[in-house]
Amino acid sequence: MTQQKGVNLRDIPVSAGQRFLQVTARQEGSPQDRWRLRSSCPSGLVVALRCSECGLQAAALRVVGGTDVAPGRWPWQVSVCQGSQHRCGGSVLAPEWILTAAHCVHRQLPAPAWLVFAGIVTHGSAQPQAGVPVREIIPHPLYSPSSLDYDIALLRLRVPLNFSGAIRAVCLPPSGRDLLQGTPCWVSGWGYTAPEQAQVAATLKEALVPLIGTRRCNSSCVYRGELTARMLCAGHLQGHVDACQGDSGGPLVCWDGATWRLVGVVSWGQGCAEPNHPGVYSNVAQLLPWIHQVTQAH
Repeated sequence: MTQQKGVNLRDIPVSAGQRFLQVTARQEGSPQDRWRLRSSCPSGLVVALRCSECGLQAAALRVVGGTDVAPGRWPWQVSVCQGSQHRCGGSVLAPEWILTAAHCVHRQLPAPAWLVFAGIVTHGSAQPQAGVPVREIIPHPLYSPSSLDYDIALLRLRVPLNFSGAIRAVCLPPSGRDLLQGTPCWVSGWGYTAPEQAQVAATLKEALVPLIGTRRCNSSCVYRGELTARMLCAGHLQGHVDACQGDSGGPLVCWDGATWRLVGVVSWGQGCAEPNHPGVYSNVAQLLPWIHQVTQAH
């Protein structure tokens, strides 16, 4: 989670001998080709950046056919609860911000009724006082309950999370970069572990689900054109492994070679782990402008 803003040089302290990195507007070449070391800043304009470490595991679903998760494996995974009752999953973006699905919180109880539990793997081990109260619920303004388009929401916490080995932020994906079909990604959550079992799991589960191209997922034998540009598919067309009820709002993450990035948010699907009905996720890369706009405005 990064934030940036422009500041005037006269508004910040400058020590004697201070040097500056001037950034040019040229687009070609490496980033280093666009930087020049200068002894002064003639424009008087400085870019201030605030960055945080993200996408790293401590040790480096509604999930059907998944396996139990070791503590710290998915440190951005949270449980979004009404009181002590698990309702949905979510992902830590920053100490005060959780990303979840809009259908989990849209027109539900007001913010004070919700608690977020971070850094847990087993629900039975979570003490009620460990839940962090939600200050504000912000669903995407274009969210459609009928089509589940724009199915994301931001939760602003009343108290910032204390990051540790068990609680960390996930990285957001880069904008404008399409992931290849077949890319191996992971979904996690406390949702139903069998479609016929209407009970959330006691222990966090995980499952490996490769990405499926939107054209294939929108084909006549799968979802018949129901996916919008804000959605993506992941899973197995033969079934057996999938997200399920209770996993909604949770993370779909992919490894980019350096960090884990939040590619999708568990949104919907027909049944659980049914053949030709893989999981459908909100496409985070398509919704980045709104996420940045909201988190930087507060």
